[in-house]
Amino acid sequence: MNSPIIQLLVLAGIAVFLILRLKNVLGTRDGFEPTERPQSLPGDASRRRGFEVIDGGPDHDIIDHVPEDSEAAAALAEMKRAEPSFEVGPFLQGARGAYEMILMGFERGQLDDLVPFLDEDVYNTFSEVVDMRQEKGLTIEAEFVGVREIELVDASYDATTKKGDVTVRFVGELISVVRGKDGEIVEGEVGKAKRQKDVWTFERTMGADDPNWRLVATGE
Repeated sequence: MNSPIIQLLVLAGIAVFLILRLKNVLGTRDGFEPTERPQSLPGDASRRRGFEVIDGGPDHDIIDHVPEDSEAAAALAEMKRAEPSFEVGPFLQGARGAYEMILMGFERGQLDDLVPFLDEDVYNTFSEVVDMRQEKGLTIEAEFVGVREIELVDASYDATTKKGDVTVRFVGELISVVRGKDGEIVEGEVGKAKRQKDVWTFERTMGADDPNWRLVATGE
């Protein structure tokens, strides 16, 4: 067996290991070819309207996203009482933008700018994978296509600490190509998008001066 074939087999083995590692960190990916790109997102999540919870009536900002009698709905209502400017709709818009920013920062190995938005454990996990890629001489060419689906799946609130947790399911599209030391493609296909599925949990102390929600858990 000649040397080029041995090198390709070694790189293929590395790619399989990285795929399994990435699955644990950032969920799963299914390959497919999109027919068109999604439109740009409307609105700016940083601009929030004042909101007052009305007793005795349904809060559609909550029940449009979770069942009215669910524990998640009760938790979201408590978050609004702790911070009246909090709204679920704008939060999800912000989460959509954070998903792109964090995902692409990870893909490109640019984690420094993400520190304010990541829990320490999440940052360390991301950093380990980025370091491993660099040690193997692998580079990633990544392009974010868009978010196909976003869904609020759970929420909780601790009245003692005033910490609110919101879990969101994302289905996104991105083009990602992994190249070896010599520039050969070891994973992915140029121009072909993959579907990325993630379930992320964001946390914030309601009423705090810091407006940033932090990513505290990832899954699929």
